[in-house]
Amino acid sequence: MKHRPQGFTLIELMVTVAIVGILAAVTYPSYQDSVTKSRRADAKSALLELANFMERHATEAGCYMDAGADGQCGTGDETIPVLPFTTTPKTGTAYYDLVLFPVDATSFTLSANPIVGSSQANDACGSLTLTNTGVKGVIPLVPGLTGADCW
Repeated sequence: MKHRPQGFTLIELMVTVAIVGILAAVTYPSYQDSVTKSRRADAKSALLELANFMERHATEAGCYMDAGADGQCGTGDETIPVLPFTTTPKTGTAYYDLVLFPVDATSFTLSANPIVGSSQANDACGSLTLTNTGVKGVIPLVPGLTGADCW
């Protein structure tokens, strides 16, 4: 009876490493794309939440602005309301800055801008926007992308 040494040969080990390398090369970009889409979905959710905040504010104040010293809207001395949160996610590492611009008594636009230096900074969709009329848009990094592509 012949005794065969136990263990792996160098060839078997190299084949296994090659297979693992190929699988990693294929799956990692897909994983990164899924993470990017997930973070973008979080930003979209935050924009919708802030739009609801602005609508509640308009119901209470009579306009999208904070009433001025005279307590009235539309007289020119109004101020921009303070958003309840300005990054997404609300806790932990932020990937988007949330901005309210331009705003007047009857309209507003919310924007989710990728934070420079974060992994979302390279998202092809760039900045996401949402208006008081519900128009969803983008300021893409890749020309030709539309709101329908990213929302």
